[in-house]
Formats: sequence, structure tokens, C-alpha cells
Amino acid sequence: MFDELSEKLQSTFDRLAGKGQLTEKDVDIAMREVKIALLEADVNFKVVRDFVKRVKEKAIGAEVLKSLTPAQVVVKIVHDELIDLLGEAGRLDLSGPPPTVIMLVGLQGSGKTTTAGKLANWLRKQGHRPMLVAADTYRPAAVKQLEVLGEQLGIPVHSEGTEPPPPDIAERGVREAKHKAYDVVIIDTAGRLQIDEALMQELEEIKARVNPREILLVADAMTGQEAVNVADTFHKRIGLTGVIFTKVDGDARGGAALSIRAVTGVPIKFLGVGEKLDALEPFHPDRLASRILGMGDVLTLIEKAEQTIDTSKAEKLEKRLRQGEFDLEDFLEQLQQLKKLGPFTQLLELIPGMSGLKNALPADVTERELKKIEAIINSMTREERRNPRIINGSRKRRIAAGSGTTVQDVNELLKQFRMMQKMIKQLSGKGGKRRMRLPFDLPPGFGL
Repeated sequence: MFDELSEKLQSTFDRLAGKGQLTEKDVDIAMREVKIALLEADVNFKVVRDFVKRVKEKAIGAEVLKSLTPAQVVVKIVHDELIDLLGEAGRLDLSGPPPTVIMLVGLQGSGKTTTAGKLANWLRKQGHRPMLVAADTYRPAAVKQLEVLGEQLGIPVHSEGTEPPPPDIAERGVREAKHKAYDVVIIDTAGRLQIDEALMQELEEIKARVNPREILLVADAMTGQEAVNVADTFHKRIGLTGVIFTKVDGDARGGAALSIRAVTGVPIKFLGVGEKLDALEPFHPDRLASRILGMGDVLTLIEKAEQTIDTSKAEKLEKRLRQGEFDLEDFLEQLQQLKKLGPFTQLLELIPGMSGLKNALPADVTERELKKIEAIINSMTREERRNPRIINGSRKRRIAAGSGTTVQDVNELLKQFRMMQKMIKQLSGKGGKRRMRLPFDLPPGFGL
């Protein structure tokens, strides 16, 4: 979402880094560039004005201009101000007697129903027993969609079709959840193509009936500043407790996310980062600020790994690595684990210093390469995967034909694998006791 803004900010800071010592004029020029970058990213004008003013006041302080690394200090100031602008980390209020009621609101097309499923899935992973309530009776497909999502996830859905009034459905849904000991209820309310009085009155009645602990606006990040205006209107009428931005993985310019906290006072609580039902991330302002400035987000990468990597397989692989053993079957298993973490280009955003590489690669290049490698290894016999040294010319031709690749592709894979084997033997040490580590501390054996 912030690719273009990130690229422009990094370019500005690179120019500052080329100067041994900053002058006030250097800071003025840099702040003008930052201002333009933020405005082009569709950040609210007043927010940009105040942000640049605060950064400039701190950046022209004597301690910055006299610093040995002034450019780094300026980047830190911008980083800190971005965190302040984005607000506190989003946390759901699940206190009080169960069931805790979460009411999702928003305009039609914002991804509200899918987000209800994602949120229920996330809550279950946190140890809760969620139940979904289909209270969007104006769009018949919404009721069916929520039922399908509930079935896919194995999460119960209270639905009564499209005839009863939504406030009645919501109230009965909460009553059922209490009776069956579910501790969180997520109510999917109706949306409209635009805000109207009937919608607001209905939401106000649902709120009065079920007394929600959280009222979350589901907003499409692609709508830019309109999402901020929508949030402001909903907040004034029904009192929002937070925002969930959807389609963050798209090509939105990101201005709404940077503006919404400052304009409305409503915190961001989650980001929808993909179409899959596990593609929902709790909002962390410090992590997002780091991503915007190209610093990566190692903590999110580690969390993704912990949630998706098979620990028993990782431990088994680590044991083999310590013994200096690593064959093509291990390599294939690692590729399959890597794919579970999501699109490779998204992972590059999380690794410090690698975000620029993401922009230099075609969107599907790495996924294409991974599929090619999988096809080549799957075309080998078990003996060939465990002992690649036996793969001669005729075997290579057979493997290439079976995988739809060329002998050159097979040779390249084997060459890379031999280099990897050599590196692993060096890292494992003579006694095989040195632990394999990555630059960032992921679970044992991951990513090698």
C-alpha cells in the first residue's frame, strides 16, 4: 500500500545521507520533498502540514545539525513522528462478562462480511470461542456468504434469513451465544452504497439492543480520503471504537491510514492484507512506520513463521543440519513451508533492506521460480532427491522432460543446491554442534 510513498521518502533520505553535515537549508529542501510525497499519497492536507512542521522543528535543532550522522537522526525523527501520527497499537477490548459483542459497520463493498470471518478466525487462534451473526438482511448474498465462511472455518453462524429486522436478529444472536457459552459475538451489519439516515438509525437501534463492547468500521483502503470522511460520519453517529482497513495489499496510496487517527481520533485495530481467511494482522504503528521507511518488519515476519511453520518438521530439519545432512527432499520441504507464509514479494517488505528489491521484481517472478523448482524436484526419484550426485546426463534429460523445464534449469538448481550444501556444512562446524541461525531469529531450520 505504501510502496510509492516509501520509495520517495527513501530517496529523500538517501540524498541527506550523502551530506557530511546538514544545514537548515538541507532540512528545508528535504521537508518540502516529504510534504509532496505525503500529499501525493493522499494524506490529509492539515495532517501533512502539522506533521512536517513538527519534524522540521526537531530536525533543525542544534543536536541534529551537529550530529556525526545527521541524516540518520532525521530518519529517526520522521519514524517517531509517523508512530505518533498512526496512534497506539490496536487492541480489542474483550473485558466484561461474556459474550463480548463486536459490531462491524461500513459501506457496501468494503469487505465487511469477509472481515467478519477473518476476525472470528483470528479470535479463535487467540483461544476464544467466537460466533458470527448475519444481520445484513438487505443483501441476500451476505447471509449466505457468512454461512459459507462459518462452515469453512468451523465457526457457528446465527442466521435467520432476510425477513426479520436486523436489530431482532442481532439480539437473538447474542442471546444464543450466551446460552451456548460462546465468549465473543461478531455482528455483520448491513452496508449501503452511501451513508443514509435509515442505515444510521438501524445501527443505533442494534447498538442499543446488544450493547457492543467494540464498534469497528470496516473501510476500504482503496477509497483514500473518502474512508476518513466515512469514519468521521460513523463516529459522530454511533461512536466507533476502531477501524479495520481492508485491501491493504492493493495499490492504495495509504493516505487514509496515515490520516484517520489524527482526523477522527479513532484508532486502527487491524489490517486486511490479503484474500485468505488468515490474512488479518493486528495493527502495530511502529511496525508500519518501519515498513514505510524501508526498515522492514522482522517481528511480523517472526509471528508469521511461528503461526505457519510446522515445529516438529523444523526441529527434525535442525537436527539433520547439525549433523551436516541436507538433501533435496529437505530443500523441497523448506520451499513448501516458505510458501505458507504468503507471497514472496510481501515477505520482502518485512526484511530490512529488501523492500527496494520487491519493486525491482515482476509481481510473480519468485512464485514462478518456486513452482519451477518444485516441479524439477518432484520429477526426481526418491534416490535422486536423497543423493543428487547420481544425477547424470540422461537422468537430467528425463527430469527436465517430466517437469516441463530444460536441462539448463536442472543444472542451475543442482548448482545452487551444491552451494547451499557447502554453506550448511561450513556453518554446522566439524562437530555439527553450532546452531544454524538466520540474520533474523526465526524458528529453527526455517528458510535455509
